[in-house]
Amino acid sequence: MNTRILALIAATAASTIYGINHTIAKGLMPDVIGPYGFILLRVSGAALIFWIISLFYPSEKIERKDIFRFIACACFGMVINMNMFFKGLELSTPINSSVVITISPVLLLVLSYFILKEKITLLKGVGIGIGLVGALVLILFGAKTQVNAPNIPLGNLLFLVNAASYALYLIFVKPLVGKYNSITLMKFLFLIAFIINLPIGFGQFSEVAWSSLAFSELWKLSFVVIGTTVLTYLFNIYALKQLSPSVIGVFMYLQPLIATLFAILLGADQLTSVRVLAAVLIFTGVYLSTRKKKRAV
Repeated sequence: MNTRILALIAATAASTIYGINHTIAKGLMPDVIGPYGFILLRVSGAALIFWIISLFYPSEKIERKDIFRFIACACFGMVINMNMFFKGLELSTPINSSVVITISPVLLLVLSYFILKEKITLLKGVGIGIGLVGALVLILFGAKTQVNAPNIPLGNLLFLVNAASYALYLIFVKPLVGKYNSITLMKFLFLIAFIINLPIGFGQFSEVAWSSLAFSELWKLSFVVIGTTVLTYLFNIYALKQLSPSVIGVFMYLQPLIATLFAILLGADQLTSVRVLAAVLIFTGVYLSTRKKKRAV
């Protein structure tokens, strides 16, 4: 099969898993595990799995000049990104989270302008403005609280931080993707993330009554570690070998659809007019800002 098609399938699979994760992870916090403890579980479990897998692959040495980039990728992709998303999910709702994070492609363009000096056209600038307005509508005019969502505006704001952090991760990790094996990348990134997350999440992690967890809670925790962490990061790294970060970002559009259907199906969330308006604004902004100019024939 064509490698580009496989990359597109991988990106689709990652977005599908992420979409389901919004509701599954939300249902575990904070009663089963706190958000920071949850992230420690994710990165420690993923690090262990990747290091075991790496035993079956040739060993690669990390060049000294790439060490800072590895640390930056771990910070943006597995520390700030994950902690802000899960804390936001604890405070807000699955549908809100899936809508706000779709602004990542817009933030990716803005950050690429400052970091990579990529040009922003007038159309892209308008798209960025509309997308940000959509995010602000959701944060400022959406419901402030609801059952199991104690501070929706703050949670939505944390989703924005999460989206910006993930965009930075995609920018920083791209040069490493063509240089190192995917397993090498993941084992070192998650090891670094584990070390950084240990003091952040150990308190909440140690409070979990592990021996008394129900089977339903155990499989959901396993889904987040194996599916949402190990598989999605592998899928996205594989996809990045063939596709640009901006193309990967476009696949985030799938997440609100999957997350909304899954959340409504399980009765974990519901649609409102404000959410629909915010989604339309964000999607319009993302479409305009990522639209490519047609070449003259």
